[in-house]
Amino acid sequence: MFATVILLCLCFWFILLQLKSRRPKNFPPGPPILPVLGNMLNVSLKNPLKDFGRLRRSYGNIYSLFIGPRRAVVISGVNAIKEALVTKANDFSGRPQDQLINDVNHRKGVVLADYGPGWREHRRFALMTLRNFGLGKNSMEERIHGEIKHIIYTLEESIGKSLTPQVMFHNAASNIICQVLFGTRYEYDDEFMRVIVRCITELSKMANGPWATLYNSLPMIRNLPLPFTKAFRNAETCQKLIRDLVIKHKKTRIPGEPRDLVDCYLDEMEKRGNDGSSFSEEQLVMYALDLHFAGTDTTSNTLLTGFLYLMTNPHIQERCQWEIGQVLGGKDRVSFEDRHKMPYMQAVIHEVQRIANTVPLSVFHCTTKDTELMGYSIPKGTMVIPNLTSVLNEEGQWKFPHEFNPENFLNDQGEFVKPEAFMPFSAGPRMCLGEGLARMELFLIMVTLLRKFKFIWPEDAGEPDYTPVFGITQTPKPYYMKVQLRATQ
Repeated sequence: MFATVILLCLCFWFILLQLKSRRPKNFPPGPPILPVLGNMLNVSLKNPLKDFGRLRRSYGNIYSLFIGPRRAVVISGVNAIKEALVTKANDFSGRPQDQLINDVNHRKGVVLADYGPGWREHRRFALMTLRNFGLGKNSMEERIHGEIKHIIYTLEESIGKSLTPQVMFHNAASNIICQVLFGTRYEYDDEFMRVIVRCITELSKMANGPWATLYNSLPMIRNLPLPFTKAFRNAETCQKLIRDLVIKHKKTRIPGEPRDLVDCYLDEMEKRGNDGSSFSEEQLVMYALDLHFAGTDTTSNTLLTGFLYLMTNPHIQERCQWEIGQVLGGKDRVSFEDRHKMPYMQAVIHEVQRIANTVPLSVFHCTTKDTELMGYSIPKGTMVIPNLTSVLNEEGQWKFPHEFNPENFLNDQGEFVKPEAFMPFSAGPRMCLGEGLARMELFLIMVTLLRKFKFIWPEDAGEPDYTPVFGITQTPKPYYMKVQLRATQ
C-alpha cells in the first residue's frame, strides 16, 4: 500500500513537472524540453556563454530555456536588452528569489533584493552616502591615491623579478571600498583582508557555476552535503567579520558625526526608529557585503585584464605612456579630471572593460508582472538572463568586435566616443552600484602605474592565455608580470 502511494505521488509530481515545463502561449522559442532536466543538457553548466551564443543564432535575440522546471528567458543584443532593462525597467527589474545566492544572503542586502520599497530605500541611501563621502570629489581621489602608494611599494619591491598581481589588485580594490564602508584600510597580509578577499572570490565563482545551477534547479538536493555548502560557510565567515565591525562601530561612534557608511547607516536607523522601515542591523551586514563585493571584484578583475593586454600589446602601452607624459608634464599626480584631456587612455580603459566582460550575464533579473518584449509574452516571475557578452562583441556595434583595439572608442578625429552598446555593468535602475567608483579607480590606478613603470610579459611565461575563468564575475587566468622603472616619470 505504501509503495503504491509513493508511486502515485511520483507520477503526480512528474505530470506537474511536465505541465510546468511547457512553453506558455506566445512565449519565446527555444530548444526542446526534457522532463525534470528542462534544457540543462543544452548548455554547459561550467560556462554557458558559447552555448548561449549558439542558441541565439538558432532562435534569435530572445529565446527561452528551462533550468529544471524553471522558466527563463535569455535576452541578447543591444536593442532587446535596452528595451527590457531601460524602456520597460519596472517590468524587468525584479530578482529571482529562489536562487543559491539568495539563500546564502538570507534575501537581504541591495544587489539581490527584490524590486520594491526596501530595495529603493537602500539603493537611494547607498547613492546618497557614496556621494556625500566624495564619489567624484577630491576626498575619494585622496583615498585612491593613498592606496596607489601601497601598490607602487609592492611593485618596486618586485623590480627585476616576476610577480603575480592577482592578490595585489584584489587587496587594493578591497581596501578602497573598506575605507568608504568601515573607515579603515588593512595591510595586504592582514587576516581580515586575506579571509574576506578569498571568500568573496570563491563565492563569485560558485554563484554562476554548475553547483549553483543544480542547487537552483533541483530543490531536492539542497540539504545534501554537496560542494555548494561551501558558499554558505564562506558567507557565514564574511558575515561574522562584518558583524564584529558593526559592534565596534556602535561602541565608538558619535551620533550625527559619521566616519563611514556603517556610521551613516546606524544614524539612519536611529532616525527612523520603529517606523517599520527595512533598515536593520542584519540588513546592514549584508548591505556592507554587497557593496564590498560590488566595489572589489569587478574593479580588480578589470585591472588584471588591463595589464594582461597592455603587456602583450606593448605598442598600446607605449602610446598610453606618451599621452600621459604630454598631459601631465611636471604635475605631481594625475586627477580624475585629467581624463578629459586623455582620449586614447580613456579609449584603452573602456576597451579593457569591454574585453574583460567582467559580469557576462549581469545579475539575473525577474519579471515583476505579465509583460511583453519585442512581441513575445513574458509571464510574471520569469527569470530573465541579460547576455551582456552578446552586446559587448555585437557585430555592427563595434569597429573591431572580436579583438582588443582601442579604436572601438575613438572617432576619425581621434576623439573619445562611447557607443550605446557599452554596458559592462548592465543598464537601467539595477546597473552596478559600484560603477562610479570603479571608473575613478581604473583611471587613477592605470595612469599612475603606467606613468611610473613599464610592464613586460616575462620571456619564460609562454604564450598568454586570454581565456577568462567564468563566474558571476569573470577573471583572467593567473599570470606573471615583470616590472621596470621608466626612465622618464
